[in-house]
Amino acid sequence: MRPRIMRAASRPTTKAEAANFVGAVLSDPVYAPEGPSRLRASRVTFMPGGRTNWHQHAVGQILYVLSGVGRYQLDGEPVREIMAGDTVVIPPNARHWHGSAPDTMMCHLAMSETDDQGRATSWLEPVSDVDYAKAPAKLD
Repeated sequence: MRPRIMRAASRPTTKAEAANFVGAVLSDPVYAPEGPSRLRASRVTFMPGGRTNWHQHAVGQILYVLSGVGRYQLDGEPVREIMAGDTVVIPPNARHWHGSAPDTMMCHLAMSETDDQGRATSWLEPVSDVDYAKAPAKLD
């Protein structure tokens, strides 16, 4: 890894893969792993109603909400509302989803790592409309 400035224009915005997301979701790569680092970071923007499928990260994930209002759910727990400035810490292999609120966009910085075997994210089934529409629980 060498020191450098990576210009934004060298990393274009892309539509998130329809197989792993519901609704309109855009992704801006921030950093892809370069040895010895295993860090991946992306700025992900969810239009109202946009969300990930259920998924898991081998080494966990950190979300930092940059703007808007979103939703996050860890399997077996209630849906939580997340807002600009919030940080969500997701443990390794925890089944979860995240996305925007139904009527508000949300943008977050998503950071995760690969494990020693090169595994990163395991994508699962879409979050149902019924589960997504549940009112978020109050934060602790």
